[in-house]
Amino acid sequence: MRKIKLVEVRSEIAAGTRGASMGIDALKIASLDKKSNFFTQFDPINVPDANNFLWKGNKHPHGKYIDGVYQVLKNVYSTIESLRLEKKFPIVLAGDHSTAAGTIMGIKAAHPDKRLGVIWIDAHADLHTPFTTPSGNMHGMPLAMVSQLDNLDCKVNEVSPETISYWEKIKKIGGDFPKIEPGDIVFISVRDTEAPENHLIKKYEIKNFSTQEVREKGIEKIASEALEKLKDCEQIYISFDVDSLDSSISVGTGTPVPNGLTVEEAIQLNAELIKDKRVCCWEIVEVNPTLDTENTMAEAAFEVLEITTKSLVDNY
Repeated sequence: MRKIKLVEVRSEIAAGTRGASMGIDALKIASLDKKSNFFTQFDPINVPDANNFLWKGNKHPHGKYIDGVYQVLKNVYSTIESLRLEKKFPIVLAGDHSTAAGTIMGIKAAHPDKRLGVIWIDAHADLHTPFTTPSGNMHGMPLAMVSQLDNLDCKVNEVSPETISYWEKIKKIGGDFPKIEPGDIVFISVRDTEAPENHLIKKYEIKNFSTQEVREKGIEKIASEALEKLKDCEQIYISFDVDSLDSSISVGTGTPVPNGLTVEEAIQLNAELIKDKRVCCWEIVEVNPTLDTENTMAEAAFEVLEITTKSLVDNY
C-alpha cells in the first residue's frame, strides 16, 4: 500500500483575497459534517507559513510579499523532498496556489534524474512572472517559477532590483535548472488567461483540455489522453485548484470563473488520473471559507479529496 502523508500548508500571502489559510480547517469541518473519519486516518505534517508578512505591508508591487513567498516555498520544498526520499505519497492541502512550486521543487530534488510531468486542473494557467503579472499576486506564477521562465518577450512591468533578486532565488530553490519542461504540463479546464500566458502556451505547445472537451470526450478519454501526453515522464504530479469548478459552485474561492467543471466531473477526473502508477503527489488548493457562508465549497472540495484518496488506496 502507498504510504500516504497529509501535508498542510496554510499559506495565503500569494493570493489576492484573504482567507485561503483557513481552507484546510474548512475541509476538516466539512468532513465532520459528512461524519467522515478521513482526517483521523492520517497524521498530518504542518508546513510553517509566512502569513505574518501580511501585517508588514507589501514592498513588491509586481511580486507581492515575494520575500515571504520565498520562505514558504523553501519550507514546502524541503518537506516534500524528505517525504519523497522516504517513498511517501504526499497529499497536499494548501491555501494559495503559489506553494505548488515548492511541491514540484521537492519532488524533483528527491529524484532529479526522473522527468516530471504536471497535470494542472485549474481555471488559470499560473504562468505569469513579475515581468508580466497584471495583479502582482504570486499564486499566478508557480509554473513559471519551476520552469524558470521570465517571459521577457511579453514584458509589461518595470520590476525593482530587489524583487528580481528574490525571483531569481525562488527559481533556484532545489537547484539552478528548470524542474519541469513547459511542454510537460497538461492543463484541464484552464479558461481565464492573459496574453503573456497565451504566448507561452502557444510557444511550448502546452495542451489544454477545455471544459467543453471534457464533456464531449468523457472523463476516461480525457484522463487517458492527458496521461498519454506525459508518456515520456517517469513521475506525475497532479494539482487541483478548486476554481477549476464552475463559478456557480466555486463561490468559496478567491478567483471563481464561469464555464468550469461540475463537482462530479472533478471527482471522476481526479479519481481516474490518480490510478496511474507514475503519480507521486496530489494537491488541492485555494478553498477560501471567508467567501462562503455555507461552507459549500469546502464540502465539494472534501468530496474530491476523500474519493481521490480512496481511488489511490484502492488501485495500488
